[in-house]
Amino acid sequence: MRISEASRVSGVSARSLRYYENEGLIVPGRFSNGFRDYCRSTIDRVLVIRSLLESGLPVRLIRDLLPRLTDESGAGGDTVCAEFLHEVQDYRDRLAARIAALSDQQAALDAYLREARRTDS
Repeated sequence: MRISEASRVSGVSARSLRYYENEGLIVPGRFSNGFRDYCRSTIDRVLVIRSLLESGLPVRLIRDLLPRLTDESGAGGDTVCAEFLHEVQDYRDRLAARIAALSDQQAALDAYLREARRTDS
């Protein structure tokens, strides 16, 4: 299917599809005239990418881990690879640590402002 149909089917803009291709996340086929040709498996991959991006994962991490998303050696091939889940958990843990650090900074600023207002009155 052409990019306009792929965009409609996937719910992802044509611009985003081109971006995913430029980032190496997808590799659509090409018609003889050079137009992109999106097959069902590429659309399925786009839906996974979109879901991962909406979850907050950066493109860099998705690009690195997407080939390992499924464990092809396991039964069914739809099993999420343990290594991928480990990387996602690590990213989530780093994000939680940054949130905690920012919360600590916010609390320190709140304390400073309370103290400054008290001495200003």
